[in-house]
Amino acid sequence: MNKHFILSALLFVVGTAFVLQDNESTLNDTVPAAPQAERGPASVSLINVSGTIGPTTTQYITRSLRKSREAGDEILIIQLDTPGGLLDSTQDIVQELLGSSHPVAVYVAPQGANAGSAGTFITLAAHVAAMAPATNIGAASPVSMGGGEMDTVAQRKIFNYSESYIESIAEQRGRNTEWAKSAVRDGASITANEALEINVIDYIADDIDDLLAKIDGLEIEGKILNTDGADKNEIPQTLGEIFFSLLLRPEVMLILTLIAIYGIIGEVTNPGGIIPGVAGVIALILLLYGVAAMPINLAGFLLIGLAIILFVAEAFTPAFGVLITGGAVAFFLGAMMLFQDLPDEMQISMFWLIPATILTAAFFAWIVTYGVKSLFTPARSGLEATIGKTAEVTDPILPGQPGRIFFDGEYWTAESDAPLNEGDMCKIIEFQGLKAIVKPLNQPQNKESSNG
Repeated sequence: MNKHFILSALLFVVGTAFVLQDNESTLNDTVPAAPQAERGPASVSLINVSGTIGPTTTQYITRSLRKSREAGDEILIIQLDTPGGLLDSTQDIVQELLGSSHPVAVYVAPQGANAGSAGTFITLAAHVAAMAPATNIGAASPVSMGGGEMDTVAQRKIFNYSESYIESIAEQRGRNTEWAKSAVRDGASITANEALEINVIDYIADDIDDLLAKIDGLEIEGKILNTDGADKNEIPQTLGEIFFSLLLRPEVMLILTLIAIYGIIGEVTNPGGIIPGVAGVIALILLLYGVAAMPINLAGFLLIGLAIILFVAEAFTPAFGVLITGGAVAFFLGAMMLFQDLPDEMQISMFWLIPATILTAAFFAWIVTYGVKSLFTPARSGLEATIGKTAEVTDPILPGQPGRIFFDGEYWTAESDAPLNEGDMCKIIEFQGLKAIVKPLNQPQNKESSNG
């Protein structure tokens, strides 16, 4: 238990280090930007956002915006390539961009990139919206953003909200509101050339240098940009952002679920193993972090819990595999439901679910069944195996005065609360070191005869 506590404390220290690392720039928010005369050449900051939009993306963009503002950059450029993401995270990013007095440009690149779904909202919310040739924007349907199935009433409400939300974004930035609504309502998607033609974006740029040349002299928030030939500073993701971005992938969360189950059950069935228990607890803590950050379906967790109960019950019930089969079905459905509220691009593949289900069923059918049974099986070796056995008293035993007993070809020192004479039979009730604690074998009968 002490080892578990120490290792848990170490995990807490590591987690705190991640938090301190991620919040380091927050402490510098009060540091004012240096005057232009003291800063030297103009500079811009660049970040690269690719993949699905999630909580770590929000943190990355927010932190980068603070650092860019603190450094006195001309503008922060977000190079974007995303199929979509979580609606909550998208809203947080949009609020950050709309409320920022520091210029921000979203550049959909490289060629072949896409600002789909959540990416459409983010692009429209930037001060400057630009795209590379051969890129696309649109398909901002709330079905692809929110995931899961919706009834007609809920679907209509979400569509109406999303339409009004993206319309307000486009209106505030002076962009095409009608097309923005159609991107939500009809899932419209257009190329970079079409987006420039109908006033969805501001520029088409071949690369970052081309974009900086085109926005040079542009006035944003009362500031005239001096970007042509400006120094480019890339802001990388922190170790914590990279780690937690990986952690929030559904495949990784499923693996953590399995490790938590295997580790904790393995420790229970084999006490003192330490490593399985510690690994299970760490995986469980990381899983709980992911559950708090992602819209995980509660019914999926309940089904997985039911599966574990059925698996363990198989160890005590002669069900001939029925409970194992039922547990496997419950686990499969639970794991599938667990991530059903995520966007389509974040749904977990059957190539992960099916092997995970088979592996879990096999684990419980083999290791756990025998492990749990062994906990309730009487000891068959060592001193524990002699408890409850009878022995013969060879030297008298009095209360507070040890004697000796003969058992299984050996003599043992023994103590008893009741007097025992030589030749009496006694029962071994426990061992204290190499000393046996016994009681008269016919104690109840002696008491009844004395009362008579």
